Formats: sequence, structure tokens, C-alpha cells
Amino acid sequence: MCAGCYMLDETGAVLDVKNLRTVFQTGQGKIHAVNSVSFDVKPGELLGVVGESGSGKSVTMMSLIGLLPSPPAIVEGGPVLFDGIDLLQANDEELQAVRGASIGFIFQDPMTSLNPVFTIGFQLTEPLRKHMGLSGREARERAAELLDLVGIADARKRLSDYPHQFSGGMRQRVMITIALACDPKVLIADEPTTALDVTIQAQILDLMKDLRRKLGVAIIWITHDLGVIAGIADRVMVMYGGQIVERAPVDALFENPQHPYTRALLQTVPSIRGARAGRLRVISGQPPIKLETPRQCPFAPRCRHAFEMCRRNDPALRPVAPRHEAACFWDPATGGPRHD
Repeated sequence: MCAGCYMLDETGAVLDVKNLRTVFQTGQGKIHAVNSVSFDVKPGELLGVVGESGSGKSVTMMSLIGLLPSPPAIVEGGPVLFDGIDLLQANDEELQAVRGASIGFIFQDPMTSLNPVFTIGFQLTEPLRKHMGLSGREARERAAELLDLVGIADARKRLSDYPHQFSGGMRQRVMITIALACDPKVLIADEPTTALDVTIQAQILDLMKDLRRKLGVAIIWITHDLGVIAGIADRVMVMYGGQIVERAPVDALFENPQHPYTRALLQTVPSIRGARAGRLRVISGQPPIKLETPRQCPFAPRCRHAFEMCRRNDPALRPVAPRHEAACFWDPATGGPRHD
């Protein structure tokens, strides 16, 4: 399989995930971390994945490409279709050919992701030589071009530097460069701006917009920051308790959120109007740790709109507007149960 060659499935998606489930075996029993998650990503699309810590965002994406240790993780369901293969049925060799080549991954903390004892040049050229078959000289030329593309000055000289010689923002640019080195068709970015100050965060976001426009890569952007998603996403997938609770185009989600959890998240975002906009709200309680298969709405214990049916049934995603789905029995238009 070559990094630049890929196939779209019948829906036109470059990545199509069906019924993904991930369970962790622990001393307490099985923890159901991801529960029947299905989604797809189109070429050139940016899909935002939002939710609190512990909602299953990162575990879902790491499950796709075999990044979770097994045991304790058990990944089931599927298919997860990419480039003509089911990633959940792929062997180690096939997954290694996909990871870093056809699917890039940007981790949250570049200082723990970059190896401190190897130069940036070594870490950049390694995937180029392994996945694209470039010679050492060709790989260094390509690496310098990539560093220049992400705005690192004196790119050729900086190849000889080590991670600690770069600032936090520059290290994140290096991580983006490594993820994009082999021209992937899907890029998974796991909270890549969380540890950066606001100014550097804005620079990284502008960089990602520019790279997406130039390269046409599909991006899955994992974050808890709805402000970030509002400015970059095409569609948004809201996760809670290892499940998708709402999915919609970004404008529709912000203008007319249909799930109480999405509404609660939006109310925690500061307003530019400051104090006059009122106090920020908090979501009382904690995300669930599921020791059994879900049998109720995962948000019901924290939801002020919950009905008895919410505590007896786990609602499925259902259409609530064009291209807009929510997994909820509550109808915000009437304040009562949905009757569709």
C-alpha cells in the first residue's frame, strides 16, 4: 500500500467507522470506554470531536489504528474501512504501513512525543525513508522543505537540533511536520494546541487551515475547546460516556444545539461580553465509568431534563434536522419528550 494511493468507500468517505467498541479489562471488571461509535470523514473535511476529558474522544481515535495496548484494551465491532481494508482486521504489518503514512497522528504534548535523544532531522527523515523509500539525502531535502512549509526558519540548519532547543510552539510545528511527512489522507490531531498559550495557539490554527487548503488532507480534530472548533470545523461530533450524543454541521450545532450536554458545554464557554453576559455555568457531577453495557442515557444522572425513559433506555442517534442528529429523548422546542 502506498501513502499517496487510497480508495473512497461507497459513501465517498476516506475513513468510514461502523459500530466501534472498546473495552478495558481491569481489576474492577470491564470498563466500556467506547460504545457503538459510527462516523465517517470525507476527503478535505475537518471533523471536530468535542467533549469533556473521559468522554472517549482519544480512545476512539487510538482504537482505529491499533495504538492501544492489548491487553488491557479489547477493540471490537467494525468495520473500520480505510484504503480498501478493514483496520480492525488488519495485521501488525498492515497497520504499521498505515500509521504515519496514510494516517498521521499529532499528539497533545510534543515534548513527550518527540524523542529527546535524537535530532529533529532524524525523527523527520525516519518515516520518509521507511514509508516512502527515500534515500538519506532525499529524506533530508524533503524534511527541510516540510519544516519550511510549517514556518520554521533556517529549516536546513534546524534539522541538526534536538527537541529541547525548540520552543513549545515550534515543537508542535515539528509534530505537525512529522504527521504530514508522508502525505497522509487522514490526519488525527489530539488536542494539539492545549498546552500552548493563546497567541501560539492561534498561529497553529492558522497553520492547520493553510495546510488543509494546500494539501487537501481530511482532519479529525479532538478537543474540549468549543471556541477552537467554531473557527475551523465543517462538522462537529459531540461525545459523552464513550458515545456520540450529537452530530451536525458546525453552524447548526452552535445555532441550535439539540442535546442537553451540548447546550451545557456551550454555556461553559466565556463570552466576549464579559461579566454582563452572566456567570459561567458548570456541569455538576462527573462523566460515568461504565462497568457494564450502557442501559440508560449516559448523561441522564447529570441532566436536568431527564425523563424516566432516559433512565431506562439508551437513546440512539436520530435525525432532528437536515444533517443534524442527536441521541436524546428531550425536545428543546417543546421541553417535553420527542414524538417523532
